Amino acid sequence: MAEKSCSNSSCSKESCEGCSSAQGAQSKDSFAVELNVYSDVKHVIGIVSGKGGVGKSMVTASLANLLAAKGYRVGIMDADITGPSIPRMYGLTGPAEADDEGIYPMLTENEIKVMSINLLMPDPETPVIWRGPVIANMVKQFWSDVIWGELDYLLIDMPPGTGDVPLTVFQSLPVDGVMIVTSPQDLVKMIVKKAYNMAKTMDIPVLGIVENYSYLKCPDCGKEISVFGESHIDEIAADLGVAVAGKMPIDPKLTELTDAGDFAKAENAYLNGAVELLRVLDVKEH
Repeated sequence: MAEKSCSNSSCSKESCEGCSSAQGAQSKDSFAVELNVYSDVKHVIGIVSGKGGVGKSMVTASLANLLAAKGYRVGIMDADITGPSIPRMYGLTGPAEADDEGIYPMLTENEIKVMSINLLMPDPETPVIWRGPVIANMVKQFWSDVIWGELDYLLIDMPPGTGDVPLTVFQSLPVDGVMIVTSPQDLVKMIVKKAYNMAKTMDIPVLGIVENYSYLKCPDCGKEISVFGESHIDEIAADLGVAVAGKMPIDPKLTELTDAGDFAKAENAYLNGAVELLRVLDVKEH
């Protein structure tokens, strides 16, 4: 008997892997990847966005800093393989060390463990020109081959959109929840809902929404200026039944620390609410 195939002739085995309409689709557990045997990770949190350019990496690094400052053991998996930025933010340069037991993440000044493709490439400016399945497999290796040790939180900085990497992370890793990052621009409601609906489709809880670029505070009079238009995040969050985890203004100080590779010194108090939402997971566990 001929093997059943997807009705879309352009589909491949890899692209159909997570298709909910595929006949005989495998369960989510069948895609799970085993964690490195020398690692123990309590909570896995995805930082996602429906589009690029919303400051997702800055939110990821800010949350990591705030958690680390509270005494949690934190790691960042830079899953944005084609556009990695986490190592540069912290001034980290490779190559990361590796032996027969696995790959060792690099440590920031505030002792956050980081793994990124840029820490494995001989030249961080070399472009990663890989197809989706290869990129997805690299993300799996960041889970199975990296020796994370004991972590309370592993934050995954994901590429924007709803493509191969988010799908792979949601299917293959034990993600406890996601934080959606957005900005007060046109079409924001549709973009947020795309990220929200993907998470819900994959049975991943949405912990909250962070709005970046909410406003610019005038350095002279202190007035808040809505550079990208008025925020609608409160009504969008209410419509989805999700908490507003934070509203970040355009802050030149954070940008300066990023450009200097000195983000370990950043204290982004605008995300204290988001941190408390993450800490609830730890409280529930105990």
